Amino acid sequence: MSAAFPSRPRQIGQRRTFALVASQYNSEFVNGLVEHARRELEAISPGFNILTHEVPGAFEIPLVVQEVAARGGIDAIIALGVIIEGETLHAALIAKAVTNALMQISLAQRLPIIHEVLLLKNEAQAKARCLEDEINRGTEAARTAASMVQTLGNLRNSR
Repeated sequence: MSAAFPSRPRQIGQRRTFALVASQYNSEFVNGLVEHARRELEAISPGFNILTHEVPGAFEIPLVVQEVAARGGIDAIIALGVIIEGETLHAALIAKAVTNALMQISLAQRLPIIHEVLLLKNEAQAKARCLEDEINRGTEAARTAASMVQTLGNLRNSR
């Protein structure tokens, strides 16, 4: 596991809208990601509008991400979920399908979609990444989303 953690980006002066699409499955861990992502976005800029959409499981995340993206008015979407490996390949199949779908939607919509649907070996890994402050992936996702909004804004304004 990498201990490298992106630094907090500078504040964004404009009002931005972020959507969180979060799985209800493994809710204790996903709620930790959501809370850390919200807290970090609010720290970066208290004026951000943050919308949250819940879905039953990780497999349903891409459909809602696609719908949110297609409606417009969103500057970035953060996909949050926790998949814990079991005895079969089911978790890996779900994780791969979600990863591929999120990338396709991001490219097609030209919209930052931050992938924090975590495929983890066990609950100890989930606790460390979702509930702890030191390496919380919700915090990391929020920083990445804000940074991508800034980067794309700069690119699109330099035309």
